[in-house]
Amino acid sequence: MKKFWRIAGWTALLLAVVLGYAGYRTIWGKPFTINVLANRQTLFYLVTNPELFTSVGIADGTVFDYHSDKLAAVGVAKRDEDYADAARYLAEVRAFDRSKLDRQQQITYDILVDQYSTALSFRRFDWLSSEGLYPIAPMWGGEVTLPSFLQSQHVVKNAKTARNYVKRLQAMAVKFDGLTAEMQRQAKLGVVLPPALLDRSLLLVHEAVEPKPAEHPLVTSFVSKLAELKDLDAKAREELKAQAIVAVSHDIYPAYARMKAALEGLREASASQTAGVGRLPRGKAFYALMLRQMTTTDYTPEQIHAKGLSEVQRITAEMDALLKAQALDKGTVAERMQALAKEPRFLLSNDDAGRKQALDRFEKILEEVNARMPEYFQTLPATKVVVQRESLAAEKGAAGAHYEPAAMDGSRPGRFVVTLRDLAELPTFGMKTLGYHEGIPGHHFQIATAQNLKDVPLIRQQTLYSAYAEGWALYAESLAAEIGMYKDDPWGDLGRLQAELFRAVRLVVDTGLHAEGWSREQAIRYMADTTGMHEAEVTSEVERYMGLPGQACAYKVGQLKILELREKAKQALGPRFDLKAFHAVVLENGAVPLTMLERFVDEWVAGLQAAH
Repeated sequence: MKKFWRIAGWTALLLAVVLGYAGYRTIWGKPFTINVLANRQTLFYLVTNPELFTSVGIADGTVFDYHSDKLAAVGVAKRDEDYADAARYLAEVRAFDRSKLDRQQQITYDILVDQYSTALSFRRFDWLSSEGLYPIAPMWGGEVTLPSFLQSQHVVKNAKTARNYVKRLQAMAVKFDGLTAEMQRQAKLGVVLPPALLDRSLLLVHEAVEPKPAEHPLVTSFVSKLAELKDLDAKAREELKAQAIVAVSHDIYPAYARMKAALEGLREASASQTAGVGRLPRGKAFYALMLRQMTTTDYTPEQIHAKGLSEVQRITAEMDALLKAQALDKGTVAERMQALAKEPRFLLSNDDAGRKQALDRFEKILEEVNARMPEYFQTLPATKVVVQRESLAAEKGAAGAHYEPAAMDGSRPGRFVVTLRDLAELPTFGMKTLGYHEGIPGHHFQIATAQNLKDVPLIRQQTLYSAYAEGWALYAESLAAEIGMYKDDPWGDLGRLQAELFRAVRLVVDTGLHAEGWSREQAIRYMADTTGMHEAEVTSEVERYMGLPGQACAYKVGQLKILELREKAKQALGPRFDLKAFHAVVLENGAVPLTMLERFVDEWVAGLQAAH
C-alpha cells in the first residue's frame, strides 16, 4: 500500500508538472510556488535525459512511462540545448523574490541558482562534449556506463519494461556512434585521450565483444530477469530474448567495431598527450572550475595540494604508531601495509567461493554497524541496503566499490556494489571501512535520508554535490572509529587509516596531475609508495582522476569541513552539544554546497545559544 501511494504521488506530480508548464503562475487555482517550479524543471530535464529518469526511479513501467525505452541524445546540439535550458531555468528562478520565501524555499532557490550558474560557467569551453570531458574513457565513458546502467538500473518488472529494455539495446548503437563522433570532433579541437586512457578504452571495447552475442551479459542478465515475470508467457520471453541477441550482434557489436577503429585512428595524436587537463585549450581555467564545482569551495589547486600534503603527514604518523604497536617497525608505512595486504590471513580465496564469502562478510559488517545507529541519529532510513557484486561489464575498469541509490518508487533497493575482479585487491582489514563509507552510516544513510525528505522538490532529494556526499561518507568512516567499531581490531583500524590516507593522497595526486604537471607514472608511484595500496587499484584510481578532474578532491575537502563544523559547534555549545542533533542538521536538508552547510550549522548553534 505504501508503494502504491508513493507511485500515485509521483503520478500526480507528473500531471501537475505537465499542466503547470508554459509559464502558468497557478496550478489548479493554487499559487505557482518555487517547489512546483523546481519539480517542473527537474522533470523536464529528466525527460531529455531518460537514463537519469530511470536512475531516479519514479515512473518506469507505469502508464506515465514515456522514457524507459529511450536513451539521451549525444552531441553538440544536446549540449547546447542543455545550456539553453539552464539559462531559461535560471531566469525563471530569479523571477521569484527570494526575500519573500520561507527558509526551505530559500534553500531551494539558492540550490537552483547554484546548479544552473555552475552549469553555464562551462559554456566557454567549446570542446566539451554533451557527456563531459571525455565521451569515451575507462570507468566514466559511455561505452562502460551505458551497458552497466542497463544491467543494474533498468528495472525489468513487467512486459512493458522488458520490451523497453530491448528498445534501449537497439538504441545503443546510435548512442555509441554519437560518442565516437563526439570523440572525433574533440580531437579536431585538440582534445584527445592520453595514451593510457586510450589503450584502456580499446581493451574494454575488445573485451565487450568477446562473448558470443547470446552469452553477452546484456543478454544473459535480461534473460534472468525475464524468467521472473508473470505477465509474459514462454513464447513472449523467447521472442524478447531473440530480439536482444539480434540487437547485440547486428547493432551493438558493429558500433563497438566503429568505436575501436576511431580509437585506433587517434593513437598517433594520443601519443603526445600528457595526463592532466592543463594541456587542453584553457585547461588551467577548466581545472580550476572543476575544482570549484566538485569541492564547492574557492580553494586553489595550490591550496588543495598543500592541504593534502599536510594530511598525508598526519595520517602517516598515526599509522606508523599503530603498526609499531603491532611490532611492525621495519620499512616505510607503505611497505609495511603492502606486506600486510599479501599475508594469507588477510586474503580471501580468489574464486567464486571467496567472492561469496566477501559479500557475506560485507552484509555482516553492515548489520553490526546498523544496530548501533539509533544511538547517533535522530532519523534512520526506512529503506535497506543490499550488497552485490559489480557487473562484469564494468568490473575490469571500476574502482573498489560504489553505492547506487534506491529507486524512489520502491522498485529497486539501495545497493552497495563491490568490485571483486581480484580479491588480492581486497584485503579483509579494509572491508569494514569500505562498508561504512558506501553503506552505513555513509552513502546509504545520507542518500536514503534525502530521498525521504518531506515538502521539498525532487532535486533536493538527489545527490547533487560530491563534496557534501563524499565528505559525509568519509566522515562516516571516522565516526565508526569514534563509536568503537574498531575496538580490539587494530588491523581494521589500520585499514581505516589507510583509506583516509588514500583520500588525502588524492588531493596531492589530482592537483599534481592537473595543475603541477605530474605524469601518470609519477602519480601512480607516489600513491603506491605512500599508501601501500595494490598497484592495480592505484593505477585504476589514477586513470579515474585523469578522466574526471577534481572529483577525487571532494572526499577529503568535504570531510574536513564537516569535522571543522562539528568542532566549532562543540566549542560554542559545550555540554549542550548533541551529536544526534548535529547529524540531523547535516543530513536533513539534503545535499548542499559546503558554504551552505556551514550556514546551517551556524544558524543551529545561534538558535541554541539564543534559547539559553
